[in-house]
Amino acid sequence: MAEKESINKPKDLIEAVPEEVEKIAPAVEEEITGKPRRFQRRSKEEEAEEARKNRIASWVPKTKLGKAVKSGEIKDVDEILSNHKKILESELVELLLKLDTDLLLVGQAKGKFGGGKRRAWRQTQKKTMEGNVVTFSCVAVVGDKKGHVGLGFGEAQETLPAREKAIRKAKLNVIKVIRGWESKEEDKSDPHTVPFIVEGKCGSVRIKLIPAPRGTGLVVGDECKKILRLAGIKDVYSKTFGQTRTTLNLAQACIDALTKTGKMKQ
Repeated sequence: MAEKESINKPKDLIEAVPEEVEKIAPAVEEEITGKPRRFQRRSKEEEAEEARKNRIASWVPKTKLGKAVKSGEIKDVDEILSNHKKILESELVELLLKLDTDLLLVGQAKGKFGGGKRRAWRQTQKKTMEGNVVTFSCVAVVGDKKGHVGLGFGEAQETLPAREKAIRKAKLNVIKVIRGWESKEEDKSDPHTVPFIVEGKCGSVRIKLIPAPRGTGLVVGDECKKILRLAGIKDVYSKTFGQTRTTLNLAQACIDALTKTGKMKQ
């Protein structure tokens, strides 16, 4: 009973030695939640962060660039991108940047008269002598919301391997996006839009991104919103031409436009 009383007193915990607090912390957590610590649920963000740390810890770099990053010689991804070095290991980007991931809706579920719901997986079939061979493909976009974004396409016979391939390729295709301000009087510590009008193209699709005032939002299609949001752009006007229903071409055209922000001068 004496041990429980000491645990329930917050003043005793605050004044305790840090080593003793670490010993008591699991017991306090069990008292509050009523569950042992090993049975408590963790959020998806915590699980993703732990998986990221495990991947980086177990990563054995094979390229010269990867060894330089793992040893700490290169600490900024912009140094790699500005020198146009080829990135061949996704863990390299994962170590230098804290990335968020999203999937674009490139597929469509089965529905009457073509009215199926849009989904992330695009399913295709190949006719062979043994029967139908089904493959799934998806498009992933990664970004740190601070001027870095990448797009990747993955294909496999199952959905999860296709997603992993797409995310890995998106990390390898990370680009630097130069952001700007619609007005010269704005706070330059918080860029929120594209610095000037840029135009990207892929296939028949063309997209034009135009600077917008702060608070406008992303005036663009839903799939391009995901790319711009992960790139750190909050306000933009847009104009599209061509077969924009081809989501993959539209996404690649948007990436092409963002790439030109770093190649052109205002």
